[in-house]
This record gives sequence, C-alpha cells and structure tokens, in this order.
Amino acid sequence: GWPVGAITELMPETQGIGELSLLMPALARLGRAGRYLAWIAPPCLPYPPALAQHGLVLERLLLVQAQDARTVLWAIEQALRCPAIGAVLAWPAALDDRRVRRLQLAAEAGGSCGLLYRPPAAGRQSSPAALRLRLRSMAGCLQVEIQKARGGRTHAVAVHPAAAICA
Repeated sequence: GWPVGAITELMPETQGIGELSLLMPALARLGRAGRYLAWIAPPCLPYPPALAQHGLVLERLLLVQAQDARTVLWAIEQALRCPAIGAVLAWPAALDDRRVRRLQLAAEAGGSCGLLYRPPAAGRQSSPAALRLRLRSMAGCLQVEIQKARGGRTHAVAVHPAAAICA
C-alpha cells in the first residue's frame, strides 16, 4: 500500500501516461471508508465519469484551485493535517526540501497520504519524502522506478499494466 502519514512524490516523465491509474484502487478504498480525497491545483480538471468508473466516491472528492504557489502550499498543508481527509493529491509549482519536510510533518499529524506530483527534475534534489517514484511510459504501460523508499529497495522497477493496455 501507499505510505500513510507520509509524503509520496510521483515524478511522471510527462502528463497523461496513466499516472493516476496507479492510485485509483487506494483512492477508491479511502472514499468507500468515508474519507475525503483532496485534489489541489491539478493541471486538468478531473473527469467525474472516469473517476466514478474507477470506483471513486464523487461526493468525497474535494477540488481546490488556488491563485498562487504560496496559497497552494497552504492548502496542501491544511488538507494533510485534516483527519477527515484520507489522501491529498497535489501539483505544487515548486518545492524545496524544507517545504516537503513541512508537508511530511503535516501528513504525520493528520494521518493522511500525501501524493505530490513533481517534475522529473525534482528527482535530482534530495527530499524528506517517504517514497519517491519516477514514472515513465513504456510500450503502452506505466514503468515505475522506486527512487527512494523507507526501508525498501531503491531503483527497483515494476510495470503497471492498468495504466493502459500493454502491447
């Protein structure tokens, strides 16, 4: 499962390679358990019929759009601290390790799963995130490289077929 009370950084090589499909089973379980899902500053509006098809409870989805990077970070931190929210998916414009650490502490306080979408270049910086995944498209599937994991093997690679139909 995904680390709870922690930050996970997802670094897709580009948007639209099936990166959300990796999270859908866990997000659906959280919604069915009565927890809210906060989507903060997504690059595109989520498509409700597709989310419902994946089992997400739409009544448990919170969509937050913010005016600037500072407000986005504030919203992420507040959502992570809220015990009613099971997962926070966020697309912050820019982060440094100090801000990620602050978000990590907020996730610990709220017991939620923090999922930060970061650009691939972020993988070259250090981070206090509990889990860092580099995501690439590979023959219609999603290749997942574990760049950092607490107590786990780094640089392990897995292929996730649910992202698309594998050829």
